[in-house]
Amino acid sequence: MDDGTALRLEPHEIALLGDGPRAAVTVAVVDLYLRGLVVADRPGTVRAGVADAVSAQRPPSPLAQEVHACLHEPAGLRMLVKDPGIRLAVALMRIPLAEAGLLRYPLLGPTRGARRHVRELRQRHPLPAGRRGLTDDDRLLAVALHGEAALRLLVPRFALRAGLIRRVEVGGKRLLRHSPRGTGGGGGGYSYCGGGGGGGD
Repeated sequence: MDDGTALRLEPHEIALLGDGPRAAVTVAVVDLYLRGLVVADRPGTVRAGVADAVSAQRPPSPLAQEVHACLHEPAGLRMLVKDPGIRLAVALMRIPLAEAGLLRYPLLGPTRGARRHVRELRQRHPLPAGRRGLTDDDRLLAVALHGEAALRLLVPRFALRAGLIRRVEVGGKRLLRHSPRGTGGGGGGYSYCGGGGGGGD
């Protein structure tokens, strides 16, 4: 198989092929949020929800499971992307994609066929006009394909509070009064989720 058209790609895989690891982790976070397993915490961070009820639907992807395991303490997207366990999960995601001819060796960037496949998916699944009538799977696919535009449309409050989208300044003032002044939320970013010590301010 040298083309992705015969392969059933999951939203986090599509995001990885289209926009890289950060996009894949973003999709994993949104997946967990739609399942009720994570909530926004301090501005620019997320943490595991209070009730980690087992969902009746299919289990989260291994990447989403690794992200969830990392969120006993609040963490920002930048910290999650750098976490060794999450980086390993992303690396393991790449193996079947490379075997399917969607990633090229040795740098594991998307092949021409993979880029074409993602473009075709974007054309077949344009950004929805609104949230009404969309399933969670529809929302995840939209986030995987359209990134920040889909986050602003489909999960705007969570995405803003969790630091998944950039804060917009209006007239020189930030929309969130108590948002951190630095770039990219999530605290200092010096400790990893699994490395003890949580992500503090």
